[in-house]
Formats: sequence, structure tokens, C-alpha cells
Amino acid sequence: MSKILAASMGSCIHVAGVINFLTIAEELGYETKFLGPAVPVEKLIEEVLEYNPDIIGVSYRLTPKNAKILLDELKTYIEKYDLKDKRWIFGGTVPVAKVAEKMGIFEAIFTGLSTMEDSIAYLKREKVKHKKEYYPDNLIERIILKKPFPIIRHHFGLPSLEETIEGIKKIAQAKVVDVISIAPDQNAQESFFRPHEMTEEEGSGGVPLRKKEDFLSLYRASRCGNYPLLRCYSGTRDLIKMSELLYETINNTWAATPLTWYSILDGRSKRELKSAITENQLNMKWNAQRGIPVEVNESHQWSLRNAHDTLAVVMAYLAAYNAKKMGVRHYVSQYMFNTPLGTSPVMDLAKMLAKIELIESLHDDNFTSLREVRVAGLLSYPVDPDFAKAQLASSVYLSMAINPDIVHAVSYSEADHAATSKDVVKTCKIAKGIIQNCLMGMPDMTKDPRVLQRKDELIHEANILLYAIESLGGKDPFINPEVLEKAVRIGLLDAPQLKGNPTAEGEIKTRIIDGACFAVNEKGEIIKEEERVQQILREVIYED
Repeated sequence: MSKILAASMGSCIHVAGVINFLTIAEELGYETKFLGPAVPVEKLIEEVLEYNPDIIGVSYRLTPKNAKILLDELKTYIEKYDLKDKRWIFGGTVPVAKVAEKMGIFEAIFTGLSTMEDSIAYLKREKVKHKKEYYPDNLIERIILKKPFPIIRHHFGLPSLEETIEGIKKIAQAKVVDVISIAPDQNAQESFFRPHEMTEEEGSGGVPLRKKEDFLSLYRASRCGNYPLLRCYSGTRDLIKMSELLYETINNTWAATPLTWYSILDGRSKRELKSAITENQLNMKWNAQRGIPVEVNESHQWSLRNAHDTLAVVMAYLAAYNAKKMGVRHYVSQYMFNTPLGTSPVMDLAKMLAKIELIESLHDDNFTSLREVRVAGLLSYPVDPDFAKAQLASSVYLSMAINPDIVHAVSYSEADHAATSKDVVKTCKIAKGIIQNCLMGMPDMTKDPRVLQRKDELIHEANILLYAIESLGGKDPFINPEVLEKAVRIGLLDAPQLKGNPTAEGEIKTRIIDGACFAVNEKGEIIKEEERVQQILREVIYED
């Protein structure tokens, strides 16, 4: 067991930071010893020689001038007793830390600008013998290194490639984002490999990426600061070609693909639904074969179109089920909060717990899911930046109830303008501050009786809808493109905003009632899922 010895030096009586650091160290399995406040340098050295710690932490929060005197004395003793191989760390105010840095004896320096996350990262690096700052280049290792902190993801893409490159540098140097999701414009997503089909729109919805070198330039820009991982939105067609490009250029952290979307269902490509499902599945398989984690952007796409909560839960399960069947080992399961607009925190949490219970029932030795929360829902942000920050804060706090591995922060600016690098950094600092407070201890909202009742109700109704889809026949119907296409076509899978869509029924009506989204009849009354499903299946049988 590694040992840490720590003290406040000289006449400094400030010990709160030292005690907090040692508490974290103990939770991570270190043996610690605290000498207390105002410890003379000579006394500190005596304890070092007797206790023989691996790490010695010294703190001083008074004047830089006096700090220089004490640290000169400390350096003399270190050289006298040949203690240079010990690992010395320092904590103090920013002005004092500048003095400490010049001494050349400390491998890590913490100030009032440092966070609990910084302490955890340092201590975990030490446990795996990384003496310098270490930023893993893969998702799983970075998550493990930062636990119990979730890693932070944020999307970024401005209408100018040059501005995006410069923005990525600034985000990386701020060291607050672990994963930057590149947001290409719609032309790049749909027609990167078919430039002759591109429209005249440049930078619509993201950065105009037009050649392989553009992706490489984004990756090079990110190689500074905390060396954030990069990933990119999926193409809306030519998905496997895009996956290969991202694999070769930005070391794509995880791939994202839908199950039914990026088709004529949402208009983001002209792919027929059945062929889109097939291509989406092949894209999952392609990435799985290369050990790349996969996220299936499915459930919240339905919720963004006001689908009822039961359907959202079902699509979350079907997305994970398809990923597993395609050979994915590490599945990134995204839980988007605040969607549809008007969802209450109680009902939101219940819906997420229902999704988690069904998805994690699929876990085995070859398949596991990572919890990624998305805060806040795109439709929920007010234009006023102060109100938007409040929405961000409340959403992050609620989402921490499900113990996420990844927090997908969305800039509070999004209702007004695409996030600049400054917006991204501010948003992630707000999120990190809330996360740190939550990790100090928060009430267990997952035990609220209203949450549990709604979760159980959703699981019951989800199983009814899953059984109905299964009854459509076919081998392994949950991954059968013909079955899934039929489920959409006849209205088992439906959303109000699909009205008029050539491949969907678009006849369902939904309404937010008491904070949850329900399927309703013409009078606005809740329809039980069993009733809704039986009516659809009776009509199908009659037509057949």
C-alpha cells in the first residue's frame, strides 16, 4: 500500500485542503499520515525519514516571500538527506504556487484553481506509475482513470474550418473537456463521399469538412492541454466509409449510428428505411470488429419527435440489443434528459431508470454498457443565458442520480447560437462544479416512490410493445430489418411529428400529463399501451 505524509509548513495553520486531499487518497486505497498545521521544516524531514512515505505533501498559503524562505530550507534538507527520489507535491495559493514551481522539487502543484477531479487524477496516475500528467487515448482507460468523476463530452463545430481548429486548441488547453465531438455540417454528413451532390450551403449545422486532411487538422489541433479524445457525428449515408475515415484520422473514440434514423424517416438522407436499418447494423458491426465502442442514437430521436415514453424505453432497449447482436462489446448508452419538452424531473428519472434496467439486463461477459447522460435537452433551453445556465445546472444535478460514466454537456448558448470555444469551456466548468458537489453526497432520488412507480409502469408497457413487435414474425425479430420497418409502417413505432412521412403511420397523438409523455386518444385521454397495440394489430390482421 502506497503511503502519503502531509503537513502545513512553517506558521501556516490552513489545513482544510490537505485534509480533503488525504481523505480522497484514503478512499483510493492509500495509507496516510497528517502531521497537522504549522509544522517546522526540520520536523517534517524527521517524519519523512521515520515514516518513509512514497509521497510527501506540503502546504503553505501565506506570503510568497516567506514561502521562498521555507522552500529554500526544504530543498536544502532534501539534498542533504538524499530525498530527491521521493515524490513531493505542493498545495497553496496561486502566488505561492508560482514560487514553489520555481524550486524544481515538486512533481505536482495544487492551487485554489485545482479541483477534486485534479486530485483524483493525480492519485490514480500514481497508482498506475504514471509520474507525469497522463491522458489516455482510449475511452475505457480514461473513464477508469477519472472515476468517480464522469468524463465530460461536448460537441463543437463552427461554420469555418479555421475557427473550429483554433477553437479546438482553446478547448484542449482549458483542460475541461475529455471528449470533443466534432460536428460536421449537413453537407459533410450526407455527401462527404459524393461532393458533386453537395448543396451550396456551407457550415449548415457544423464545420464544413471537405477532405481527409480537414479531419487530420482537427486532430492535430487537439494534441495539447489535456489531449482530449475526439469523436465525430456519423455520416447519414455511406456510414462505413465514414467510420473508416474517422478511424484513420481522429482515432474515433466511439462510433455513433442510429438504428432507424438518417433515412427518409427523418429526411437526413434519402435511404429507404429497411436498407437504412441494414446499413446502420453493418456500421455497428464494422466498428465492433475493430474494438471501437458504439453508441446508437435512437431513443432520444423518437422523444425529440414527441414519441410517448413507453416507445422511448423500447427503442433504447432495441438499440442496445442490436448493438450486442452486431458484436459490440462496449456500448455507449445515451440518456437524454429534458426530452420531450415539459418532462418533469420525476418522470424523466423514472424513464431513464426503466431504460437502464432493460439495457443492463443484456450485460454479460461479452457486452457491457456505459452510461452517458446528455444535459440538457436541446428543446428545453431558454434563450436567456442566465435561465439557460439554471436549466443546465438542474439537469446535470438530476442526471448525476444515475451515476453516469460520461456527461454529455450541451452549451447553455445553444438556444441562441452555436457554441463558441468560450461557451464550451464555461458550460463544462459549470457542469464540473455541480458534479463535484454531487460527489460529496446527494440524496438518492432513484428511491422516490413516484419514480419507482412510473419506472415499473414503463417497463410493463415496454414489454407489451416489445411482445407486439416480436409477434410480427421473422427470425430474431428485434434485429430483422423487415420486422422493424413494418413496426414503423403500421404504427407500433410512431411519433406525432412523423405525420405525412411516406414510411411511417404518423397518426399517434401524445400529450405531457403530470410531467410524463403519454399516448392519448382524440379526447386527450391516456391510452394504455395494451389497448393501443391491440388496436393496431387487429387492423393489420384485418387488412391481411
